[in-house]
Amino acid sequence: MRRGLWRDPDFLKLWIGQAVSQVGSWITLVGLPLTAVKILGASALQMGILSGVSAAAVLLFGLFAGAWADRLRRRPILILADLGRAGVLGTVPLAFILHRLTLGHLYLVAAASAILTVFFDVSYQAYLPSLVDRENLIEGNSKLALSESMAGVVGPGLTAIMVQAVTAPIAILFDAVSFLGSAFSVGLIRKPEPRPERRAAPHIGREILEGLQVSWREPVLRTLVLRTATSSLFLGFGGSLYFLFAIRELGLSAALLSAVIAVGGAAGLFGTLVAERLAHRYGLGPTLIGAAALIGIASLLPPLARGPAPVCAAILSVAQLCDVAWPVYSVNELSLRQAIAPGRLLGRVNAAMHLVFRGVLPVGALVGGLLAESIGVRQALLVGASGFLLSTLLLVFSPVRRLRALPLRLSENSTGGLPSSMRT
Repeated sequence: MRRGLWRDPDFLKLWIGQAVSQVGSWITLVGLPLTAVKILGASALQMGILSGVSAAAVLLFGLFAGAWADRLRRRPILILADLGRAGVLGTVPLAFILHRLTLGHLYLVAAASAILTVFFDVSYQAYLPSLVDRENLIEGNSKLALSESMAGVVGPGLTAIMVQAVTAPIAILFDAVSFLGSAFSVGLIRKPEPRPERRAAPHIGREILEGLQVSWREPVLRTLVLRTATSSLFLGFGGSLYFLFAIRELGLSAALLSAVIAVGGAAGLFGTLVAERLAHRYGLGPTLIGAAALIGIASLLPPLARGPAPVCAAILSVAQLCDVAWPVYSVNELSLRQAIAPGRLLGRVNAAMHLVFRGVLPVGALVGGLLAESIGVRQALLVGASGFLLSTLLLVFSPVRRLRALPLRLSENSTGGLPSSMRT
């Protein structure tokens, strides 16, 4: 059963498309902030704005993305989102070649790609349960996380080579091409997708409210939302300051920093391989709590790094090793969400989670940038790491702690309430 999806051709098409685009996304993940720092001379505040500008886009469009993902077939949304991201990112190397690249341009690219990413992520997380059987959800999410972790191993090293060879803005062109490859691969899927439920005179406001009600009234989903909100706020501190801190204060070169990040990719790769096994052995709830705690403890290490660049790189690498816990948490958290939420509401439930994560994360990045201007980058990173670790308590003092396996899905007509399989 665990190897069954390797023999599923339609799942493999989704997996291959994701694998290709994930490698490219690492180029932009590293290349966009490097472009801001090394080519445009961005300050700590401007780096915070670069990470934070996507918050408004997510807040404005995130919930609408979920409603449309429940109204329409999801595979066409995936294809259009990939094509859109290819076009948006392609403007960065073009502007650089024409000597027109500005921080304002990078802000617009960050916002537009954030909107398209929300549409893609909300739709593909709702699409997977219609592509694979329910008992294969954790396996499917594990394999998709595997491609992400493999990209984390290959991507940083490939990025370092490209940045050195053709500069960061030109390297982003390869990410644009990777999204074209993803769109092509997803377009080859042949398994029929169920037709969305037809509703007379649908009102998007009521549809969004229905998804929010399920996300808030169901105890486990509410816990996941609250934990995501608090952890994302503090995670955003590092998102805006990590590159700035590593390059300017610790003295790491772009190549050395890429090597450090690659350590995290390798650790994450291992995490995808054990995510399903850990949940089966220790129970879903304890696995989620343990993974969240390990990530929080590791996040305290970077702001404590001091000394020569090689020593600092070693400390950052130790923290990156704990990235083994990221896929363990994300795979099981996503599978739990997919198992509980009613199928017809899954797009809106995913959108609510993305609204919290992608909306609050950039807010945290902006707050982190402002705080760094006031108390220093190192101190701001330490505040963010401490807050992230404390967010684990929301899982400890919740029904999540008692979960041992995926619970039964809520009724399609439910707007909240604990499923009977979770009350024991």
